[in-house]
Amino acid sequence: MLKGRVIKAGTLPVALPLKIVSIGGGNGLSTLLRGLKRYAKASPGGLDITAIVTVTDDGGSSGRLRREFDVLPPGDIRNCMVALCEDEALLSRLFQYRFSNGRGLKGHSFGNLFLTAMTHLTGDFGQAVRLSSEVLAVLGRIYPSTAANVVLEATLENGTKVAGETRISRSRSRIEKIELRPKHPKPLGETLRAIAEADLITLGPGSLFTSVIPNLLVKGVAQAIRQSPALKVYFVNLMSQPGETTNFRASDHVKALLRHAGRGRRLIDVCVVNTQPMARKTLDWYQASAAQPVNNDIDNLERMGLKVIGADLVRMAGRLTDQKIRHDQSVIGAVAMELAQKARRAKTK
Repeated sequence: MLKGRVIKAGTLPVALPLKIVSIGGGNGLSTLLRGLKRYAKASPGGLDITAIVTVTDDGGSSGRLRREFDVLPPGDIRNCMVALCEDEALLSRLFQYRFSNGRGLKGHSFGNLFLTAMTHLTGDFGQAVRLSSEVLAVLGRIYPSTAANVVLEATLENGTKVAGETRISRSRSRIEKIELRPKHPKPLGETLRAIAEADLITLGPGSLFTSVIPNLLVKGVAQAIRQSPALKVYFVNLMSQPGETTNFRASDHVKALLRHAGRGRRLIDVCVVNTQPMARKTLDWYQASAAQPVNNDIDNLERMGLKVIGADLVRMAGRLTDQKIRHDQSVIGAVAMELAQKARRAKTK
């Protein structure tokens, strides 16, 4: 059983849970949260999980609801809620259910519609997320990175500006810079408090420019990460993404994060990279789309003053049913827990 540090309060011992704040979006964040969830379940009160999620999605069901009902995009939030759901059985399946037909319903997931309805009932997206998390018995807290209705804008290497996450993801030109419109939206107060109190802060895995960096562009978030006494860890992506990170090495990912977060104290202490070879057949499928494994240039990372941890992060080939290379949730969850425990011990020495 995992337990936090024990202190004395009068004559009764009080356990302080490990506190992990995970920042990102998309499938990468959901995978990490699933890996952490089993520790929260195995050790009630021993692990405090907070997810901070980007809200720039403008495609699919989320994009339609955003345009039609003037709400924040619910898709990434929904995936995080399901990932942290105590029992991923009926309720989580219900939240992930996607309508295959029906005028106005086709393509929408039930969870997205539920969050949209709750937002209109409460008048506040953050409150809708909190109440919906209670319905799902979520083992942690989930916050949108901002309550503002923001749009992502990319400046490409040829100087062209592209607005909207969907259009940016489809672009095949290298991205030089990402910005939010309007600039510097305010974060939630709960987000800054969680960062300040964390033992471990994780960035990624996930799309560098559309899932991870947008969170750092919210006013005060990057500064809060730097000022936090937590250990800061970046989970490097397994594969490059055409256009977004074509030919990016691991150090290029880190440089992009630092460039967008502005100057100041250390944003990242540790990089976690994959050491497991990938199946040739699957790599051929990726290369047909101009994607390739990220080159983990460990020497460059270490020269940047970062500690590098290598692990077999790839989900086993026998479980690859969709020809997609994913992080193994059990492995990245275990790595994050070990680092959080080390960070807590360092704090209490």
